[in-house]
Amino acid sequence: MAIAYDLWLSQVNVNPQAKLRLFCFPYAGGSSYTYDRWSDFLPDTVEVCPIELPGRRKRFTEPCYENLNTLVSDLADVLLPYLLDKHCTFFGHSMGGLVSFELTRLLRRRYQLSPVHLFISGRRACQLPASKPPIHHLDNTAFTQEIIRFGGTPQKILDDPEMMELVIPILKADFKVSETHVCQPEVPLNIPISAFGGDGDAEVTLEELAAWQEQTTAKFSLEIFPGGHFFIESEATPLLKSISNALEAYL
Repeated sequence: MAIAYDLWLSQVNVNPQAKLRLFCFPYAGGSSYTYDRWSDFLPDTVEVCPIELPGRRKRFTEPCYENLNTLVSDLADVLLPYLLDKHCTFFGHSMGGLVSFELTRLLRRRYQLSPVHLFISGRRACQLPASKPPIHHLDNTAFTQEIIRFGGTPQKILDDPEMMELVIPILKADFKVSETHVCQPEVPLNIPISAFGGDGDAEVTLEELAAWQEQTTAKFSLEIFPGGHFFIESEATPLLKSISNALEAYL
């Protein structure tokens, strides 16, 4: 797959005064749209860098990734120039949490580089087995029912057959990325990990979030917010406050 360098970071609000970059990775079916306004609620010294994956927004015509190793390998090449002149941190929700974690490990192996902090939201720890069967292989009707259970997909999209015809292939590809990945044992990271979850999230338990502590020898924190799997939207303000507090150490 050709790497469209400029499109991966097309939604960045470039901030020459920034001391730190916060790269944000979307959940399955999501886009950089989730993070469009984050810069309004974070310190001026933070440059928010939403990652735009193929298949959405300006990259709508590009084929989606279906393999996590390929995705993070390409991401490492894309982001490398942006990791050398400033501190960086990673935030990922759900599938994005898995992507950010495996990208961090790949950067360590390939370039001996690392973000200074890793924020993982709404995702069970990588080393744990899935508690539910995969859904990416289901027919469209059954798959749609599972997506409704997850929440997060606007009703107006669910009610529009033509829109769903466009959205389902993107969602299935993203779920395949997440569901087929096998986490290989590695030495724990030596950077802080902050995990976030929703108290009503039926997809990720408190214990599954807490297990991220095993993946770092540095500081670990866990914070739970009101809401379900997509609490990052309903609780964006307190979540961003927590992220801001954590980033103060690097600014």
